[in-house]
Amino acid sequence: MDWHQGVLIAYLSLLGLLSMNGLHRLWMVWAWFRRKELPAPPVPQTWPRVTVQLPVFNERYVVERLVQSCARLRYPRDLLQIQVLDDSTDDTRQIARQAVEKAAADGLDIEWVHRTDRVGFKAGALDEALERASGEVIAIFDADFVPQPDFLEVMVPWLMQDGVGMAQARWGHINASDSWLTRAQATLLDGHFVIEHTARNASGRWFNFNGTAGIWRRQAIADAGGWQHDTLTEDLDLSYRSQLAGWKFLYLPEVVAPAELPPDMAAFKSQQHRWAKGSIQTAKKLLWAIWRSKVALPIKVEATAHLCANFSYPLVVLLSLLLPLAVMARIEGGTAMQALLRIDMILFGAALTPFVLFYAAAILGARAGGEGRRLIQLPSVLALGLGMAVSQSRAVFEGLFGEVGVFVRTPKSGGVTASVYRAATRGLVGVEALMALYLGAACVYVVFAGYIASLPFLLLFAAGYGAVAIHSLR
Repeated sequence: MDWHQGVLIAYLSLLGLLSMNGLHRLWMVWAWFRRKELPAPPVPQTWPRVTVQLPVFNERYVVERLVQSCARLRYPRDLLQIQVLDDSTDDTRQIARQAVEKAAADGLDIEWVHRTDRVGFKAGALDEALERASGEVIAIFDADFVPQPDFLEVMVPWLMQDGVGMAQARWGHINASDSWLTRAQATLLDGHFVIEHTARNASGRWFNFNGTAGIWRRQAIADAGGWQHDTLTEDLDLSYRSQLAGWKFLYLPEVVAPAELPPDMAAFKSQQHRWAKGSIQTAKKLLWAIWRSKVALPIKVEATAHLCANFSYPLVVLLSLLLPLAVMARIEGGTAMQALLRIDMILFGAALTPFVLFYAAAILGARAGGEGRRLIQLPSVLALGLGMAVSQSRAVFEGLFGEVGVFVRTPKSGGVTASVYRAATRGLVGVEALMALYLGAACVYVVFAGYIASLPFLLLFAAGYGAVAIHSLR
């Protein structure tokens, strides 16, 4: 077997593996399409006491807005407690404290809780504050969220149904129209919240609390063993432990909690790195327990697909390296090798087309407006996903072999252009730039060789790596 055959076998094998991921996305679209609307729950005869927890760390631009929006939540005042869990080291402390004092002066049961050690980061803050919480229902909002006044009125009745331990709302996007990056992020997140969560919940599979814009029964947290900080995704970890303990989760896509998207590539990379690394850590921690449990096989399979989804990123990096070589092998290998182009196109289509359908369905299902423009911009969404492969692969290997690491929060600007909060440039930018040059050279090669059938795919990969590298350095 010469190198031409070896490269093509490896390349087609990778495409085959990635096409399985694509088929999984098609199943999600099918399950989302078949969803049935749940009957509205009855209004509770006795409303439970609710504690709203607001974990913040150095959020000078958004903390006042957060406190004010939560102070406007419509819920019986004698049954509502708000905790501002402030681990800040800058002037956020003064801003948060003043906002809390103002709300307290209006008769709200609200307290400012400040820690100086940040033990356990967000999970540690939530865990410590739970001892002081008076509610049997716990609602959590991150600093950049702006919940609607009726959030608790709508969500709490769903949680009061027998066996329901957590109810999650959908994230909205305050700044989706700011740039191509925020527009692409909005579509990527809509894929998760509109399609993935709905598909899993509607089909009886497990899904996860997203760390914010959701409410918990306090008992469901306790039965799971409480908040733990041995992964970077404490929300994902607690979600699976709680469902292992027998609690049911509900996803309510019609309830939308607006939030801010990371405004630049460095912040986006920081967020995605934490999520990818944490999901691998959670898989290491819990997959064995999930497979040893007595839950149904479809739940175990989907939990594995969910927790291990980020393993596709190293495969994408390998595919990126092999794609130009596979094109060269077909050109130099003569007629026999070129005959494999049909198989190549079928597998590439099976790997890529489901993602186009998946995000198109997410755009239409989100009903956020501007669907036509967003559909036209789908190539930028796919390019961004591909271009993140190097950075995310690093996160995967850190999750597998590294330490737990430090919880690096995603900077929020609150719309302020000259924000003092900046994420560090992350993600092997030099490697991303080299990948862009490598694939760009392959584009030139296929044009001169007259083999332009592969050009669109090469351009998509080259543009993705190039955009991520350039915007990481800006």
